[in-house]
Amino acid sequence: MSQRHRNQDLAPAPRADLRAHAHNERHRVHSELHLVVEAVQHGTEPLDVIEPGQAWKPVHHRDPVKALEKSRRQPLKHWKTKDWKRRKAVRRARAMAWESLA
Repeated sequence: MSQRHRNQDLAPAPRADLRAHAHNERHRVHSELHLVVEAVQHGTEPLDVIEPGQAWKPVHHRDPVKALEKSRRQPLKHWKTKDWKRRKAVRRARAMAWESLA
């Protein structure tokens, strides 16, 4: 059984609170980006404008121990890499071209 709720001091924040915090963070970044666009359109140099970044992330996104465990657990699956079918077709076409030359 899960031991997540055995100690209330270590219990994670309720899901609704996390979702609300994440929503507020996305809204803040979006609003600041809008202000950046307005500033650039009104004559501010693009290099002088400070781009907003995320100021908050959930704990599970920044926990290095959890990230290390997860990276060890999940090996790279070639069929989940981008464009693996296209690369396979390109390799097959290249091999056929070499066979025709030989």
